[in-house]
Amino acid sequence: MDYKDLAKEFSANMSMLNASRPHRDIDRAMQGEMFVLHFLADRDEEILPGEISAQMNVSSARVAQALNNIEKKGWITRHIDPADRRRILVNLTHEGKTAVEAHVRNRDEMTANMLSLLGEEDAKEYVRLVGKLAREIAKQEQRRSPDQILRGQFPPRGPGAPRL
Repeated sequence: MDYKDLAKEFSANMSMLNASRPHRDIDRAMQGEMFVLHFLADRDEEILPGEISAQMNVSSARVAQALNNIEKKGWITRHIDPADRRRILVNLTHEGKTAVEAHVRNRDEMTANMLSLLGEEDAKEYVRLVGKLAREIAKQEQRRSPDQILRGQFPPRGPGAPRL
């Protein structure tokens, strides 16, 4: 099988999907401030801004800007670490947890509406295939060298391809 032709078709289909309003809404909802809020909610503990920066792979200035905006909304608090006064700790407030819960409900509703367009059988198959792809990519991520990571390369896969 020629995976390059399939890749071209996939890219064209993904371009159409990415241009659609529901997909843009879901994608936008998982970036920036909402990503920070979800990260804090998932960890359910005080976090250093540097941890958020590392997870998002963005500058500390970008994270500081997001934290300022989120703090103005009352969704987080920041305070000095009593154990090390050089560190600032970030906490999710009750209002922040409520905002994350509302966002999850909204995201899940948008996604369910999009999946319903496929019908039950195709929706289940699509979710299964995306899960399989995500697991395979995660496995390959673990096998990549630091040099491959910096270049954004994945080891080749398929029949006869070497496994790292």
